[in-house]
Amino acid sequence: MAEISASLVKELRELTGLGMMECKKALTEAGGDLRKAEELLRIKSGAKASKAAARVAAEGVIGAWLSPDAKLGALAEVNCETDFVAKNEDFLAFARDVAEAVAKSNPADAQGLASFEARRQALVQKIGENITIRRFARLAAKGGLALYVHGARIGVLVDVDGPEDLGKDLAMHIAAFKPKYPSKADVPTDEIARERDIASARAKESGKPPEIVAKMIEGAVNKIVNEMTLLGQPFVKDDKQSVEKVLAAKKAKLHGYRLLVVGEGIEKKGSDFAAEVMATAGAGR
Repeated sequence: MAEISASLVKELRELTGLGMMECKKALTEAGGDLRKAEELLRIKSGAKASKAAARVAAEGVIGAWLSPDAKLGALAEVNCETDFVAKNEDFLAFARDVAEAVAKSNPADAQGLASFEARRQALVQKIGENITIRRFARLAAKGGLALYVHGARIGVLVDVDGPEDLGKDLAMHIAAFKPKYPSKADVPTDEIARERDIASARAKESGKPPEIVAKMIEGAVNKIVNEMTLLGQPFVKDDKQSVEKVLAAKKAKLHGYRLLVVGEGIEKKGSDFAAEVMATAGAGR
């Protein structure tokens, strides 16, 4: 039998939002396979799709730049070690300048921002923390761009044809609900297939007639897909309507969006205070 570590249980709890004992039991049943354990929990308890994408673990800011004509914009994630440095004016200015350079020069990757290296090193020496340009996103508009930055940690650019206030509202919606995909057509087929398998396993356990089971499966899959797509989500300012219906009512068209969240996908090592005290006591003997 695979050994189930506390860190593995913790990771599954963060993915599903369920209790420690439920997670440990699922991991044991799955032989320590995290992905399989997550699926088991979702089948048995109805846990929602993975929350991992919403976890924020690193410090830093999202630098943002938008051209005066709202036709070109960029976001840049610049990381540091503490939230104190993330409020430093020199650090914030550096992030904004990186975003402007991304918009104007359209680099293929971080190597294309080599001109910032000397300034980055000088900032490291001045502030005393490691500073890195982690990633960036650029958007050239087909319609008009709206920019929204929330607390310097979430940045959104939206390209939309429609009323100016709609673009800002959509940007705020995306910052709040963080859709993984623009529409159902953009969701990978294997991801939909996985959701269908999970919904099927749950529906079959209900013991209902096959025709009811089929409807339950389709309803569950559609609900999950709507939750992960911008057009399918209930609009932040009117949850009785989907974003798609709001766009249609205003005769607006969404061309695309970019979203960056500081630290998304990065795990910052947590400290075990008790273990540190024990290690220190042992070292002092």
